[in-house]
Amino acid sequence: MSELKIEQNGRTTIFTLNRPDKANSINTPMARQLEEEFAKFDASDQMVAIVTGAGRNFCGGADLIDPPASLWRVIPTLGIRTNKPIICAVNGVCVGAALVFTAMADLCVAGESARFHYPEGRFALSGGLVAALATRIPHKFAMEIMLLCQAIPAKRAAEMGLINKIVPDEEILDAALEMARELEIMGPLVTTRLKQFVNDFTLPHSPAEQMARAMREVAVINESEDMQEGLAAFREKRPPQFKGR
Repeated sequence: MSELKIEQNGRTTIFTLNRPDKANSINTPMARQLEEEFAKFDASDQMVAIVTGAGRNFCGGADLIDPPASLWRVIPTLGIRTNKPIICAVNGVCVGAALVFTAMADLCVAGESARFHYPEGRFALSGGLVAALATRIPHKFAMEIMLLCQAIPAKRAAEMGLINKIVPDEEILDAALEMARELEIMGPLVTTRLKQFVNDFTLPHSPAEQMARAMREVAVINESEDMQEGLAAFREKRPPQFKGR
């Protein structure tokens, strides 16, 4: 069974986290698929992405048995680099890294059963990316989520500005698709540039965000054909033939 299901609905691509028996927690294979499939989405003619979870829950955060080595690679604006709108359709629990994902996405529809939780402080765990929450919602609300480690019900999350809309659980995907239909008829040059202006030039970036952005740029070098050519040329004692990619 694939950890990630991809479906196209009009010009909207639906990404369904598909480990329902593990609360759709993000393991290494799922992280790899998310990164690869979002790159394909960004290069395609599709206009909107919806991310949701299979079964009763959205996502239980990182899988603690098989955690991704670089979780930032699957967080919007950091590893997932697209200026196309991302809508989260949250059902059930949204924990840890999933809460960060939701906060960094553009829009969020939640079911009445949704619960948002960042419990890492109780386990002395954190990658620091959650600090970006304070640039997405008011400071005191962000600190309440991060420091008190209490589950936040959907109604409270809406009051905090973490989500846009609450609907009955059975209507979550339909409500997200309704939003997507509105976005599909917008001028993409406008929607993508506005998102870029907000994320790149308007919002402040936390230390962990800045580090992840730097690591993303360094990864371009470390994963390039040029790096492999440079190493091969060194081993073979010849001048390298770089191609800039």
